[in-house]
Order: sequence, then structure tokens, then C-alpha cells
Amino acid sequence: MRHKVEGRTLGREKGHRQALIRNLVIALVKHDRIETTHTRALEARKVAERLITYGKKGTLHSQRLIYDVVRDRDLVKKVMDEIVPQLNDRNGGYTRVLKKGFRKGDGAPVSIMEWVYHIQPEPEKKDKDS
Repeated sequence: MRHKVEGRTLGREKGHRQALIRNLVIALVKHDRIETTHTRALEARKVAERLITYGKKGTLHSQRLIYDVVRDRDLVKKVMDEIVPQLNDRNGGYTRVLKKGFRKGDGAPVSIMEWVYHIQPEPEKKDKDS
């Protein structure tokens, strides 16, 4: 029984799972949008939302807490200077997880994870005349 056990194990041991989630969050900060399995996205969402909450405080300590996750000063700067100001007026729900479909090889459900301010480029419409 899993009484009071929080979080998904993702079929990995603790260190491997933490590295996986950290790498997903780093990719999200770098690219603003990532594609991964649905369960991984839901787990990475928890860490990503916590980063924005730290960033909104704006203290040196909060920057160090962000550095604990992303392990790159340039990414800390990007979180503090680019991402947090765009999400400053929100009280939570900084990420969006959209179901995309199923992976071809093993049928795993795939999702897209992005910041809520991320604007998707509109596909070009083709004219019927041409």
C-alpha cells in the first residue's frame, strides 16, 4: 500500500528520477516548450512552478534555490529577467500541459509542456486558388 507516498517513481531510482526531472525543467527554461510523456510532464510541472515562485520573491536566496535546480547562471538570469516578469501577475498555474497523442514506438501518451505565456505560431493558411 502507498499510504501518504507522494509523487510518481517513473520506474527509476531516486537519483535518476531527480536528474530526469531536472533535465526536463532545464529544457523547458531553455526552449519555453518541450515534448515528453504525460506523466513526466506532470512531475516536472511541480518543480517548474516552484522555480517561478522562487523567482517572484527576487531575493539572493531565491536565486540560489533556482540555481540548485538549473545549475547554470545564465538560466537563472533567464528565469529572473525574462520568464518571471511575464508571469508576475499570476497566482499560480505557470505551466500548461497539453496532450498530444501517443508515441509511435511504445504507445506512451505524449504531452507538450510550455509556459502559459508561450504563444504558438499560427500555421500558414493555404489559399484554395493556388
